[in-house]
Amino acid sequence: MDIYLLDWANLLLRWLHVITVIAWIGASFYFVWLDNHLVKPTADDLKAKGVDGELWAVHGGGFYNPQKYMVAPANLPQDLHWFYWESYWTWMSGFGLFVVLYLANASQMLIDPRVFAWGAPWQAVAAALGFLLMGTVVYEAACHTLGRTAEGGVGHDGRVLAAVAVFVVGASWLACHLFAGRAAFLIVGATLATMMTGNVAHWIIPGQRKVIAQMRSGLKPDPIHGQRGKQRSVHNTYFGLPVLVAMLSNHYGMLYQHPHNWAVLALMMAAGVAIRVFFVKRHKGVNSWGAVALGVALLAGVIAWLAPRPQAMAATAEPVGLAQMQAVVAQRCAMCHSGEAAQKGVRLDSAEGLAIYKARIYQQVVVQRAMPLNNATGLTDDERALIGRWSQQAP
Repeated sequence: MDIYLLDWANLLLRWLHVITVIAWIGASFYFVWLDNHLVKPTADDLKAKGVDGELWAVHGGGFYNPQKYMVAPANLPQDLHWFYWESYWTWMSGFGLFVVLYLANASQMLIDPRVFAWGAPWQAVAAALGFLLMGTVVYEAACHTLGRTAEGGVGHDGRVLAAVAVFVVGASWLACHLFAGRAAFLIVGATLATMMTGNVAHWIIPGQRKVIAQMRSGLKPDPIHGQRGKQRSVHNTYFGLPVLVAMLSNHYGMLYQHPHNWAVLALMMAAGVAIRVFFVKRHKGVNSWGAVALGVALLAGVIAWLAPRPQAMAATAEPVGLAQMQAVVAQRCAMCHSGEAAQKGVRLDSAEGLAIYKARIYQQVVVQRAMPLNNATGLTDDERALIGRWSQQAP
């Protein structure tokens, strides 16, 4: 019953997380697109109202005319639509999922003794949480030292993003040398996601609230709040795709089980940034094919790098017998894939079960190296090769 309820918690939190991610990233991408497509108004009445840019769009059978004010309209309406709960719930649901799947099962999910021998599970948990805090501290320091102009204004996004890129590479290396690969990828992604939600919670929304309070008090709004909000919003749009690839990586053992998994993660994230640069520049009407070419080249390079090398089977090699296969399965797989409580209903405790799931075993164990999960049972490369030969030989 405990496992059953845990699976439901996993499903519902994951479902909530995906829903809120779609809402948040979708809204973020839309507003970046909108900002880059606004045109200066030509109508005198719009100029008189302080409209700095407008756009006409058609969707769902209707026409829309969004207008953006440089700071705020002269007469601020009471009914304002805010966009922040999408971000907050994305982080909260993701953190809840991280607690249920990883922190509550640190000995199995966070720790891989072959990577780093933690003295106790709580130490690994503390270190994982420390990554989230460390990322926020480094990012804020970069924004305050590198993201300001000589006059004290907001600028130099390139320098801030370069510093974040260096941090991400270092954090990827460190995480992959402290935690099981699957957990390390998620921790780095969660670190970036924490920066993103921190931008919304501590800069974008508070800045907007200050502008509104100043306006309703009859004061002239300080433009620095809008500038900071815009800066952090731009940063978030480049962080989004790297976070998503880190979150999806837990389904692909070929990524996080590679001997140089930290470099794999860094390259995949860099490809995500390049692809996002392509879309942002394209929205502005700027030729950005170099960015997309870089992103595709990085992905192609990783694909070629990780491609399994064909191993020629010696002509004299004896076929792998069922008894040999069952011996490996009994030692490495049976604890999770036997009896009525077999994970995902995949039972490998009989010859019939092995025959039914033969193709899936080859895919998960040999090609993707996703199983055993975190290689908790210590399946060796020789045993993977044996499973590969068994899977490929004629029935």
